[in-house]
Amino acid sequence: MARRRSLPDDRILEITLALMHRLGPQAVTFAAVATETGLSGATLVQRFGSKPAMIRAALDLAWTRLETATAEAIAACPPTPDGAVALLAGLSQSYGDIDSYADGLMVLREDLRDPELRARGTRWGNGLAAAIDRCFPAQPGAGRLMITQWQGALIWWGFAPDRPIDRVVAESLGSLAGLLAGRPVPAEPAGGA
Repeated sequence: MARRRSLPDDRILEITLALMHRLGPQAVTFAAVATETGLSGATLVQRFGSKPAMIRAALDLAWTRLETATAEAIAACPPTPDGAVALLAGLSQSYGDIDSYADGLMVLREDLRDPELRARGTRWGNGLAAAIDRCFPAQPGAGRLMITQWQGALIWWGFAPDRPIDRVVAESLGSLAGLLAGRPVPAEPAGGA
């Protein structure tokens, strides 16, 4: 394959993220990214300096995109319990199928290992919780409870991915939102199905 003369950094980082999701962060090397992008390894070294710096730049791009998507979803969210459910169910659609979700957990591991990315994740979670708190003005702390339930629903969906993730999240969070808003929640059928 002929080498490309140039490719924007963001495109290289998108390809790097896709490689991380597909094969895991350990598969990201200058040689692997060079193969995927058609650029030379030397060009990548010149642009990013080191493998950790390239991975970090890719993770920063992913965080920037998540923060942008979250801000847009918050702006479109009515400040109601149902709005909170719709917000989190909508954010869940980006996880894709079970394989994509599981691959994303490998990438999350990299965020958890980096103190600056952990801090960025904390800020993102705090902002999301604050936005959801506005949906439950009579229930201080509801936002943190909702996003904690959301993440738990995602994990449990991973063990039984037989329905669309956004529907599972909406049902789980709908029940919690109902409790927080003082609405009766339907009882589980006998047998737990």
